[in-house]
Amino acid sequence: MLYTKSSRDENVFLSVVVPVFNEEGAISLLHQEIVDACTKIGEPFEIIFINDGSSDKTLQVLKTLKPLKIINFRKNFGQTAAMDAGIKNSTGQYIATLDGDGQNDPADIVKLIQKMEEDGLDVVSGWRKKRKDTFSKKLASKMAAFVRRHMINDGIHDSGCSLKLYKQECFENIDLFGEMHRFIPALLSMKGFRIGEIEVNHRARLTGKTKYNWKRGIKGNLDIFSVWFWKKFASRPLHFFGSIGILMLLFSFICGCILVFDYVVKDSDLSGTALTMITLFSFLGGVQFLVFGLIGDMLSKLYYAKTSDTPYTIREITTNR
Repeated sequence: MLYTKSSRDENVFLSVVVPVFNEEGAISLLHQEIVDACTKIGEPFEIIFINDGSSDKTLQVLKTLKPLKIINFRKNFGQTAAMDAGIKNSTGQYIATLDGDGQNDPADIVKLIQKMEEDGLDVVSGWRKKRKDTFSKKLASKMAAFVRRHMINDGIHDSGCSLKLYKQECFENIDLFGEMHRFIPALLSMKGFRIGEIEVNHRARLTGKTKYNWKRGIKGNLDIFSVWFWKKFASRPLHFFGSIGILMLLFSFICGCILVFDYVVKDSDLSGTALTMITLFSFLGGVQFLVFGLIGDMLSKLYYAKTSDTPYTIREITTNR
């Protein structure tokens, strides 16, 4: 299977992308629910399951299901990688994503499509307002939501909900990595796509074990910082590193003035004093941050010059004659 972005098939209305890892007990019923939901829509569809290196009988069960496109990873690469592979191999005009554990309700896909078309949106995110999770998982999600809201403010309540609907064009210049699948709306919002959300049904897990743990929580919070930096300074890293550098140079200048005063007026011995060391390190640190900023600025310009990505997106071009 090639992990290159598929060309859009205008005959396919909806692609449903589902990453799965050790979900042998959930996928048969989930697949049937997806088929039922897509059939009710009455438009051509495709279903894509990504087997993320499962060690149980997930792959064997998948091979018995129809209709289905299976992307089989060589090993476990994580949910974000699986989501990226599924999206890049989708061909529909719309892409719906959901978890493979059965907690997302495929019947809600219809609601997401209606919301998107009625409000003219590019992305519709599910909001699990009444979650059927353990207390510890709810608490971790609330803490992550607090950090996310204050750092990237993507305008939605529940970025951790995998049940989302996208227009295919949203992913023309998007690559996912780390734990970034949670922050796709934030990444797309930065590019000017219109984001909305709608309450969806959330069900208790009936089989298998949750894959969420403290390691994924830490990685997710680190990715929040990555998204924040990309949102603020992707095309202008000099503003970030340069600001820190200037502040450090200003601090070193003030410390230097104090040192000169002590040396000239008080005739103090400044060799080896703490203030002397602070002045020196502040000056060197300031110069380094300025250099980092300049290098980052050049790398940013090279990135946009050498790739198809741009710091902007165009919705349409209209010519009046």
